[in-house]
Amino acid sequence: MSRASAGLERLLAIMRRLRDPGSGCPWDLKQSFESIAPYTIEEAYEVADAIDRKNYSDLRSELGDLLFQVVFHSQLAEEAGQFNFADVAEAISEKLTCRHPHVFAGGAEQSAESVRENWEKLKADERSVKGLGVLDDVPISLPALRRAEKLGKRAANVGFDWPSMHGARASISNELAELDAAVAGQQGQERIFDEFGDVLFSMVNLARHIGVDPEHALRASCNKFHARFAAIETLLSRDGRHIRDVSAEELDALWRQVKKS
Repeated sequence: MSRASAGLERLLAIMRRLRDPGSGCPWDLKQSFESIAPYTIEEAYEVADAIDRKNYSDLRSELGDLLFQVVFHSQLAEEAGQFNFADVAEAISEKLTCRHPHVFAGGAEQSAESVRENWEKLKADERSVKGLGVLDDVPISLPALRRAEKLGKRAANVGFDWPSMHGARASISNELAELDAAVAGQQGQERIFDEFGDVLFSMVNLARHIGVDPEHALRASCNKFHARFAAIETLLSRDGRHIRDVSAEELDALWRQVKKS
């Protein structure tokens, strides 16, 4: 048995032990698909965070945590007589084989772009067989930016899209004008809420046209804001002052100073 196989078998055995009705862990025994789903999402984010930080020791650990989530869901499903971990592994293996005919079926050599296009076509065929619409299987539980991006991409794949980034950019101006009108006309918080959402959705469409990942871009901006804000706090602390005691004008000057440095 290979080291990888032995490691996986050990993890599966640990999971079975944790869920053993007679000698298992009380917390693990109480869990369900619904109760551990938030942990699954959290672990995926922690994987992404380790990658962003280029901390590959942490990445190894976080990938293990994410794998445990897959094993946990599979154990719950096996207990319910639905499927087991082997079925999960077989399903993804079958999917990957079918979606890479250029590798596994002796097809012609393809570029990365043609591979992507063929992948989307195969996914569209699968949705058609299931009777699903173009957008129906985009998960509602995705982070809003990521869901907006996927909805835009799906629509674009069937021709529902701006022909260039200029149309997407003009759409942002239009949506901002509608938001301004809603605020100025005091049209109610519900209308303002709606128009603000349209602005964000339009921004995601522009990101797609100019080749920017909106989720990563916003995360980077959050990190940049955090770093600059912390730098201001550091500058003030050297003088024994706290940020809450500083005027708006001085804070603006400090912000500009930090940006330059």
